[in-house]
Amino acid sequence: MKAVQITEVGKLEVVNIEKPEYKANEVLVKLKYVGFCGSDLNTWRGGNALAKMPVIPGHEVGAVIEAVGKEVPSTLKPGMTVTLNPYTNCGKCASCRNGRVNACKDNQTLGVQRDGAMCEYIALPWEKIIPAGNMTPRNCALIEPMSVGFHAVSRGEVTDIDVVMVIGCGMVGLGAVVRAALRGATVIAADIDDEKLALAKRLGATYAINTKTEGVHERLQELTQGFGPDVIIEAVGSPFTYQMAINEVAFTGRVVCIGYAKTEVTFQTKYFVQKELDIRGSRNAMPSDFRAVIHYLERGTCPMDELITKVVEPEQTEEVMEWWNENPGKVFRILVKLAD
Repeated sequence: MKAVQITEVGKLEVVNIEKPEYKANEVLVKLKYVGFCGSDLNTWRGGNALAKMPVIPGHEVGAVIEAVGKEVPSTLKPGMTVTLNPYTNCGKCASCRNGRVNACKDNQTLGVQRDGAMCEYIALPWEKIIPAGNMTPRNCALIEPMSVGFHAVSRGEVTDIDVVMVIGCGMVGLGAVVRAALRGATVIAADIDDEKLALAKRLGATYAINTKTEGVHERLQELTQGFGPDVIIEAVGSPFTYQMAINEVAFTGRVVCIGYAKTEVTFQTKYFVQKELDIRGSRNAMPSDFRAVIHYLERGTCPMDELITKVVEPEQTEEVMEWWNENPGKVFRILVKLAD
């Protein structure tokens, strides 16, 4: 069967691999659409230390069940539209013992530490199959990245009395904007791109700040009556935005970190103590986050077409990766169409 593979740094090819066999407890799914994640771009660039090489990318999935093993529950049937939970959990580490399987010490995400789903078929344990109701396979490919933003809002324990600032309005950041707004919070979106900020406002942000052209501190003080945001969600992964989050969050506020900074970050640690901050990491997503995203998208209020920047065929993936590398700030999601 056909698969897209990052064969080495800067090179992406269409290759032929064996169609997988499925076990008694597994589901065979036919992939329809698979999204490129920022981690895939970093792998292609050679900057993803977690990725094995060569690797088949892809963990943002819209698929249809092809066949089920004899031990699979009857709730999963051939023909159902599904997405996938792309993470593994060992069941033995401290995270798993504490019920936070999304942060498993030995997690292997599809398309990163193990081959992913940018191929015609994949077989996975039935527990990793998530029914997507009446959603189309194309739109299902938006569920996983948005669920990561939903999870960050849960980590921040956001409520309706909070002012929440989301730094970075890519797909993950927009997921955080949506979830915080759904919880009734006042949301401030921050980015360097006005188009992304406009979309964030349509998705629930009350205010928008262009951090490249506006005075961030002054604007935040104005919007929060001098208190600062109760919660800041960092969804970029740069030293500048990490420092901004610590500097601007309110006293006794919560900072939730999603983005991976690729260089060391220097902090004035006095703020950790003086503000008595809660600084929390947020990794991947829980099954409940996937269900929450599906519930939101099924409402039909999300402009999903605007979140899909391009749809390409497998043979166009190397070309589109080169384009993305040159235009990183203009992409929400690029989907690879694997089947009609």
